[in-house]
Amino acid sequence: MGRPALDHPWTTADDVRSETERLWTRGALLATLLHDRIGPKIEATDGCTADAGGQLTFPLKLRLRRPKSVDLGNAFDLVRRWIAELEAAARTARGSGFDIAWEEINSRQLGRNRIPAALSLPSLDDALALIGRSDEAAAFLDLATATIPRFPNLERWLRARPLAVLEHQSIWVQLLDCLDWFQANPRSGLFARQIDVAGIDSKFIEAHKAILSELLDQVLPSVAITPSANGVAMFEARYGLAVKPALVRLRVLDRRLAVAGLTDLIVRASELAALDIRPERVLIVENEITGLAFPPAAGSLLIFGGGYAIDQLGALTWLRRCPIGYWGDIDTHGFVILDRLRAMFPQTRSLLMDRDTLIAHRAAWSFETAPYVANLHHLTAEEAVLYDDLRLDRHGNGIRLEQERIPMRLVVPHL
Repeated sequence: MGRPALDHPWTTADDVRSETERLWTRGALLATLLHDRIGPKIEATDGCTADAGGQLTFPLKLRLRRPKSVDLGNAFDLVRRWIAELEAAARTARGSGFDIAWEEINSRQLGRNRIPAALSLPSLDDALALIGRSDEAAAFLDLATATIPRFPNLERWLRARPLAVLEHQSIWVQLLDCLDWFQANPRSGLFARQIDVAGIDSKFIEAHKAILSELLDQVLPSVAITPSANGVAMFEARYGLAVKPALVRLRVLDRRLAVAGLTDLIVRASELAALDIRPERVLIVENEITGLAFPPAAGSLLIFGGGYAIDQLGALTWLRRCPIGYWGDIDTHGFVILDRLRAMFPQTRSLLMDRDTLIAHRAAWSFETAPYVANLHHLTAEEAVLYDDLRLDRHGNGIRLEQERIPMRLVVPHL
């Protein structure tokens, strides 16, 4: 069995490796590797020599916590073991790693001794070897030096995000081929499935939108990017690909309003907006089966809301000229959807989303896992009180009453 670990506050070989590993995690070691091949250094504000990307200059001084003078007298054996273990892990013993600078001290009790005065990494190669990252660094350098001639605008990004390159090294060639296609076909208006590049299909793009967005933002001209379209969900809109059209499902509750004899339709929101249809009233519900179970109603259409997809109904300008009834879950998100709908169509009235309905169906309550708690601005006074009851847990933690748990017979009077 080996010796037990020393119990002291002084810097150990593990501490040195941890400090060096943090430089790797920050990307500083790989940025320096790339920097050494292509860029000049400047003086950093923290006193370390670095360039704008945070690169390091070697030899690199490391932190050293060492014994104080009093420790030499009170715990000399412990200090001696500390020195021996640190020296056994240093470059002089292992062939690579950190160096120790020594200081000689002279004590009346102990005589002349030497003690570590400073630690440093003599070179980038020593730093990489110390934490076992030499092979990964070589792989990064190969990928980076192959990338920059093809996409010079990626050089700054490579310095800032070197670990992202290694994270995607198995698909890096395909990513670069994808960038080539977008450069050659800016704002193509095609669906992702229509992109025809060897090794790239719509599933590849779908799976790697996040990293592609980072890269495309660097290599594409600003005119090829829609800056207001942010996030993975807006990938197609940001880079000018065709976006899956918004679809709206509706039921005709009065056959006199049937569209070419059809009473249950799913159509593009843009086409529905242009449809010459004149209902006397529109009902919007969230639950599909509830919508299918609705009885006939004179002059009425029913729209399936689709949760937060309700925003797409804003394109239906003909909704502005007729009464609208909305029936959703009695929970915080149900009121958020109602709030959004009323912001577009102020005449909207809620159905069965009141305190009496909630209390009458206590046995059917369930629970929201992530209630919405922000203020809403388009609720009636009564709705706002109930919304506050729910978001502030006045009836219990995360209480909700789902629409489908309310008997359909209760909605008939509202029709």
